[in-house]
Amino acid sequence: MMRVIAGTKKGRKIFTIPKDKFVKPVSARIRQSLFDILRPYITGAVFLDLYAGTGAVGLEAMSRGAAKAVFVEHDGQCMKVIEKNIAALGFSLQARAFKGDVLSGVKWLEHFSDYKGYDIVFMGPPYRTSENLPLFYSVRTLEMLAEARITTPNAQLVVQHHVKEEVKAPAGLELFRREKYGDSFVDFLRFKK
Repeated sequence: MMRVIAGTKKGRKIFTIPKDKFVKPVSARIRQSLFDILRPYITGAVFLDLYAGTGAVGLEAMSRGAAKAVFVEHDGQCMKVIEKNIAALGFSLQARAFKGDVLSGVKWLEHFSDYKGYDIVFMGPPYRTSENLPLFYSVRTLEMLAEARITTPNAQLVVQHHVKEEVKAPAGLELFRREKYGDSFVDFLRFKK
């Protein structure tokens, strides 16, 4: 069972996906570390959760003081869980969830930040297909974000990816921190000044 780790909804249950679905939720350990690092940027932030899964990361951001969160997920069952979590935690006024394929573009999400831009973007794309073939979505997604410019100038871009997926900062972005958790890296990027 997953729970919100800290903030106004600390200890509240997060509904999850059945284990037979090919969804790997972000562990409590990674969420705790992630938000320890992002602590100075969370309060009042507009948060974008791409490949949202259960929505655990965006929900944690709102519990810790983010002003707004937008979730994007392709899987219909995951979408239902995200919507259920948003309602159960009382975030319906400050959260929006959309069913969509991140790799088909992100520019349309600009509107949902009220054209002010996202302060923090978290992406946890799937590592593998149901046939256990590797997926390498991280760099493509970062490239789209760099090109779309739907973030604020000082935005934090965070990507969780498999250690075997080589992630390099696309043009205009710089990698400034990397943390390792088991078979995952969590990379922190920002726009070059």
